[in-house]
Amino acid sequence: MSPVETERRPGPGAERRRQLRLHRRSQRLREIWRVLVLVGASAGLGWVLLGQGWSLRSPSQVEVVGSRQVSRDQIIQEARLRFPVQLLNLQPRQLAAQLAAALPVENVQVTRLMLPPRLRIDLVDRKAVARAERRTGKGLEQGYVDRLGNWMTSRQQSGAMASGGAPLLLVSGWQDHLRPPLAQVLGRSGQLGSTLIEIHFEPNGNLWLVTSSLGKVRLGLPDGQLGRRLDMLSHLSSHLATRVKGLKVQSIDLSDPDHPELGLPPKPRPGGPGGPGMGVD
Repeated sequence: MSPVETERRPGPGAERRRQLRLHRRSQRLREIWRVLVLVGASAGLGWVLLGQGWSLRSPSQVEVVGSRQVSRDQIIQEARLRFPVQLLNLQPRQLAAQLAAALPVENVQVTRLMLPPRLRIDLVDRKAVARAERRTGKGLEQGYVDRLGNWMTSRQQSGAMASGGAPLLLVSGWQDHLRPPLAQVLGRSGQLGSTLIEIHFEPNGNLWLVTSSLGKVRLGLPDGQLGRRLDMLSHLSSHLATRVKGLKVQSIDLSDPDHPELGLPPKPRPGGPGGPGMGVD
């Protein structure tokens, strides 16, 4: 062998490096193949779960929790569910708002559960505490209000009516922007010392109460003094009710809680059918 051929012939180290390169290349190809197989299997499994597994196929997959008034059938009807339905096609927030507007509930929470696939509806029942009336473009509308002053239609309250009669308290002149003061009065109704018969709002917002012992009580425009006026009403119910029975009081004005006024009928003139009226502080 010539010296030139000896120089061109690769040594043992070069052959080993070539073998190592081939081994690494083969190993990378095997890893790429495993990844492709895993991705393909995952995609197939995902398609099966999305298309077949994560779907509601019957009403039994709808869970209703926390309500004594609302049934599963009502939920399905108001949510307009048509089986089968894909879970991922349902929008929890949108569905919760839709159910809250149609059902007698204070709160709705919708959760999609995947394993096993089902739809969970958590409800907090809304209970009517008073009958209510409001003026609309079509005339006088009858309904109910809950403890927060929210308007409830007769349809919304129909489920609760089966378990008890209609409330005796009446809220007349209901207005949406007056819900906070209405809720405040409703929350204090058991602390007024006298049974509350009616809560009346005039068109300008002036608030009147009708109680069993004091009759009509004017509270004026509901503002930051409303709490003090209710305190005064409770005080008068405890200390004044027996004194005004024989006076035929027409109304009590508590718009200024520091200076309550009694509205009395006019005293008749001596020898005449009547005379000018008097106010008694």
